[in-house]
Amino acid sequence: MKFLFGNLKFSKASVQTKFYLFFLLYFIVSALVVTAVKRQDFKTCEQSSFCKRNRAYADRLTANHSLISHYSVIQDSIIIKDGIISGDLINSENNLIFIFELHLLEIGAARVRINEKNPLKPRYDKAKDWALIQDPSYTLEYTLISSKPDVTSLSFGKERKQAVSIYHSPFRVEFLVNDVPIITLNDRGFLNIEHLRKQVAPGLVDQSNGENDKIIDDENDLDKGLWKETFNGKEDSKPNGPESIGLDISFPGFSHVYGIPEHASSLSLKETRGGDDSYSDPYRLYNLDVFEYEVDNPMALYGSIPFMMAHRKGASAAVLWLNAAETWIDITKNKEDKHRLSSLLGFGKLTPTSTSAHWISESGVIDVFAFLGPTTSDIFYQYGLLTGFTALPQSFAIAYHQCRWNYLNQEDVAEVDENFDKYDIPYDVIWLDIEHTDGKKYFTWDTVKFPTPEKMQNNIGIKGRKMVTIVDPHIKIDDNYYIYKEAKDLDLFVKEPDGRVYDGCYVNTGSSSWVDFTNPSAQEWLIKKFAFDQYKGSTEYLFTWNDMNEPSVFNGPEITMPKDLIHHGGWEHRNLHNIYGIAYHSATSKGLINRSNPPRRPFVLSRAFFAGSQRYGAIWTGDNFAKWDHLAIATPMLLTIGISGLPFSGADVGGFFGNPDTELLVRWYQAGAFQPFFRAHAHIDTKRREPWLFGDPYTGYIRDIIRERYALLPLWYTLFHEASTTGMPIIRPMFTVYPEDEETYAMDDQFFVGNSLLVKPIVNEGQTSTEVYFPGNEIYYDYFTHKKVHGSGKVQIEAPINKIPVFLRGGSIVPKRQRIRRSSAAMRTDPFTLLIALNKYVNDGETYDYEKGHFIHLQFKFSKRKLFSKPLSLLNNDENLYAQSISSVRVERIIVLGLDLKPKHIYADCIDGSKIKRELQFGLPTTNSANVVIIKGTDLLITE
Repeated sequence: MKFLFGNLKFSKASVQTKFYLFFLLYFIVSALVVTAVKRQDFKTCEQSSFCKRNRAYADRLTANHSLISHYSVIQDSIIIKDGIISGDLINSENNLIFIFELHLLEIGAARVRINEKNPLKPRYDKAKDWALIQDPSYTLEYTLISSKPDVTSLSFGKERKQAVSIYHSPFRVEFLVNDVPIITLNDRGFLNIEHLRKQVAPGLVDQSNGENDKIIDDENDLDKGLWKETFNGKEDSKPNGPESIGLDISFPGFSHVYGIPEHASSLSLKETRGGDDSYSDPYRLYNLDVFEYEVDNPMALYGSIPFMMAHRKGASAAVLWLNAAETWIDITKNKEDKHRLSSLLGFGKLTPTSTSAHWISESGVIDVFAFLGPTTSDIFYQYGLLTGFTALPQSFAIAYHQCRWNYLNQEDVAEVDENFDKYDIPYDVIWLDIEHTDGKKYFTWDTVKFPTPEKMQNNIGIKGRKMVTIVDPHIKIDDNYYIYKEAKDLDLFVKEPDGRVYDGCYVNTGSSSWVDFTNPSAQEWLIKKFAFDQYKGSTEYLFTWNDMNEPSVFNGPEITMPKDLIHHGGWEHRNLHNIYGIAYHSATSKGLINRSNPPRRPFVLSRAFFAGSQRYGAIWTGDNFAKWDHLAIATPMLLTIGISGLPFSGADVGGFFGNPDTELLVRWYQAGAFQPFFRAHAHIDTKRREPWLFGDPYTGYIRDIIRERYALLPLWYTLFHEASTTGMPIIRPMFTVYPEDEETYAMDDQFFVGNSLLVKPIVNEGQTSTEVYFPGNEIYYDYFTHKKVHGSGKVQIEAPINKIPVFLRGGSIVPKRQRIRRSSAAMRTDPFTLLIALNKYVNDGETYDYEKGHFIHLQFKFSKRKLFSKPLSLLNNDENLYAQSISSVRVERIIVLGLDLKPKHIYADCIDGSKIKRELQFGLPTTNSANVVIIKGTDLLITE
């Protein structure tokens, strides 16, 4: 007997009765409501007891101005040694003792840690093991500053421009740069640590771990949920009771803060406790499967990076709240000038706006990194030194990807592949969703639909193309399924509180269990599963997609795991929820590296993410919808993710759900072509939407913009290299390129690709012109026509359906490859065109040989009517095998925009032991409004 819901079939022999009932209800409800997120499935702060308690705690302090923070430094407890300042804190409400440490770091940042001094049991403190590449080194370059008796102050760093002051009573930590405060901890007194305790009966005083604790009262609304909590009929047993932490972090003089992805919200974060256009709920960080998510909403989505940056003229600062539990962040702004900022910042009689963030996490310890800048690029670099830089991908990964749930069989894959060639549209990767497997079992193939997977992969591989298959963390419960059997026998699954293996429901696989990837043994096991002899049917052309790794559990609370499940080491799921995805992503990435000898760079796309995920691959913004507002929100979402240390990201072109019309689809391709990860994807119930299905002119419009992506791959690859060494985002908010221009601080509908291309996607139906803001007193050129843009500030720009507004910033030099090819691999030895060139970087695009010096890195500079090329790598080194392999690759064309006078002669000076001057041929376009000179046939080798 089979049940058929849409395109999904479930056999009675393979699923349990409870699964039938659950999914019958689930699919009936889903069929009725398919156009919006079901908000009732997800908590608000009011429904999350620890968030509600901490908000109430902050409200009491705010309402009663005579109340101050209950935490103070115990007199004479401070010790300063080897870059660490430590001491004891006392909570005056219950006389409990806490220990704090302040670490001064070599990377130009600081770290503050606060924990119970004598907890009943250890509190979870392992988020750092996943987020950080190593324990950061302390600086010994610091000087004690003379200050008041109740203040401990030090300057630190080589030039001693950074300083920190610890105020003893009440406890407060203030970081300063050039004597101006930029970050303050506990400025508003919201520090609150719910100590671990034993459960006591209602009406009794809790004295299990301190004196004078409050009376527990089940009738008190705030005491509900301390030891047990229910949401939508699902109970959380909470055996450890209340254990939340809270702290306010203020940015004095900063009116804009950014970061804390992932939310479908604006780049500049909104207030959450009153104010103009504010949210009523805090921003939430809790990795969840939220399909068809709402835009302009602080609800949690698929990933969580607890990183927040502030920026104003002359200064940038940031914090990393290193905690993997459910976290809420309230944001407020005020004009209180308690730090004398009006005079320090030259505001005169005006009072600058300051921003405060109230961080609230369900469990763990307080572990905060403060990045002191002073510039955004400094912070990106400091953050990268701490959590790792973006892994440099293979070349194919930054090209175009074609995906849907699902391509039906090998014949379908072959036809799609052939049609890309037939219609002269380049692509690099074709994707297979879960329908390619044998009965929804990962690491298997449906042998009827895909009888010869190796042949299928080889057929696309010989064209330089790749394939990606989905491998999710839920494992179908079936003793005849070797993956399930191995994991069960090795005791690798997440457990119920009573020790039984957790059995949850997932919509595709049915009754499933989840491997505990926080267990080192589970990591080692999964890494081996990607070996070619383990993953039958896989080849070197096959790469991986990690979906549903929040983790998504369809019958779980909030569509995820119950918080009281048990992981390796006895830790509850509540402690580590937000690192489950990165743990899975990490093992998958290492598996792809280890399968080859010599190793090749992996490609793994993950939906869930955390601080440090950039080390393992790309992410995307999840299950978006084919609507104009979802196209519009993609830009601020990706900009936010990028400045939070994870630049390799994208949004599904066309929208995952729904059927876009031709105008929306064309506009989405135009936007996607200027995003770091460029993939079209669609739900199984949508109409097919490969580019050639829409006919001309729309197929032509899509073809043109995909080709433009390929032409610019040298620029994209250079930017990925920059991200992998400096932490710079690949697509950049306007304020990071023009940090002194206040008009750009909240701007999130246009952005820069690197520092060269200004992009303004069209995101409204029927729109054929748009207002573009041109910052600075600089020259810009239309990227497509090379015409000069007259005027600065806001300029109305024409944007017909076949054009996305893109502008080349004056002074930039962009490398391109303009030969039309079927894939990026086919472009490997193609010549370059320089469009007023900037830094250009190339390597073999596959292996790790670039780490040994096998790459080409050239810097181009145009000055005083001369174009200079300077090697930043050894070009003629006998050991640079990559340079030898492309020694015939040349620059065939140079396009120079904006010359004030027509040149009479153009010469090239080539140095190969002797100086040779050679005259070059050049021409002018028929319309030369931008004073364009095209130098052709230069035959200048890039290895010289």
